Amino acid sequence: METEYKTPGQLIEAQLEQRGWSQRFLSTVLGMSESTLNKLITGKQAVTAEIAIALEEVFEVPADQFLALQKDFDLARARLVTRPDPARAMRAQLFGGLPVPEMIKRGWLDGADVRNVLSIEIALTKFFGVGSLNEIEVLPHAAKKTDVVSETTAAQLAWLYRVRQIAAEMIVAPFSPFGVRRALGQLKQLILSVEETRKVPRVLAEAGIRFVIVESLPGAKIDGVCFWLDDASPVIGMSLRHDRIDNFWFVLRHELEHVIQGHGKGQISIDAGLEGEKAGLGEGVPEEERVANAAAAEFCVPKKSMDAFVARKAPVFAERDIRSLASALQIHPGLVAGQLQHRTGRYDRFRDHLVKVRAVVAPGAAVDGWGDVAPVGP
Repeated sequence: METEYKTPGQLIEAQLEQRGWSQRFLSTVLGMSESTLNKLITGKQAVTAEIAIALEEVFEVPADQFLALQKDFDLARARLVTRPDPARAMRAQLFGGLPVPEMIKRGWLDGADVRNVLSIEIALTKFFGVGSLNEIEVLPHAAKKTDVVSETTAAQLAWLYRVRQIAAEMIVAPFSPFGVRRALGQLKQLILSVEETRKVPRVLAEAGIRFVIVESLPGAKIDGVCFWLDDASPVIGMSLRHDRIDNFWFVLRHELEHVIQGHGKGQISIDAGLEGEKAGLGEGVPEEERVANAAAAEFCVPKKSMDAFVARKAPVFAERDIRSLASALQIHPGLVAGQLQHRTGRYDRFRDHLVKVRAVVAPGAAVDGWGDVAPVGP
């Protein structure tokens, strides 16, 4: 393309001069008025694809050359008259990473309307407790107010903020290491039946632990988290995205071990996808998580008992044997079934024992999701 032409009009004029044609002659050949042709040449009217093809036929100049000049001209003109808005890129990062429509639907963004950008911006700053959009820590440059690990996604961070909002409103007993040890003993007495899980929120509150259940946001794959509002205020958040008795107790005991070890006082790691290898003791699992996984597995089914059971019964695990082991250990058969699934990698088996618990636990807990919105003060 000839670089000296800045507009399609300049190219048209050059072609006319080269041929010694007048604008009146060209307008006649093109079948358009002189005024229209003049507007094309002066840039007051854009060269369309149809006009570009007509010019190509007349001048034997490729139509895309006229269109390319028109595009460059339009862009240059737009840059002169369009007011820069640095916030556009920021909004793209925020709205692209955060599930804003779902957050509005869930009642997390007070007063936000999905059709009103300003209302969303105001609601987001309120939700994240900041003075302006560029302080929201899902943005790469923003300060990390929650000390989360860098791999945490925007949706996971939003979930964490909701858990923290709810936890901050809760009143529980004073926290102490003795209270946690006592709670562990009490919780161990509750793993025999589904109905007993309803007592879990009370046991944890009496131990000074804020227990919050928040439905996971789409795609976040969150299972749980442990963090501290201050040095004496631990919080356990769970999503119950897998509504099964084995998963409930494993994740709860996993997060409780984080509390016992003081994890989460520094950098917070949200436990997402806490299953398969991530629920094990492999070298690829961080040390804090291995400690929590070992404690959770031991709580659900003591390792010594599980090892012996697998050694005796593998490769066939009969239903009566699962029930017999559960009865001997005074635990729900679903906990044995869950550990068997993890050890064998056969998650399609033993599923009849994996009963649901959310409907039992939720009435006594601080819950947000599944149609309910937890009351949080302004």
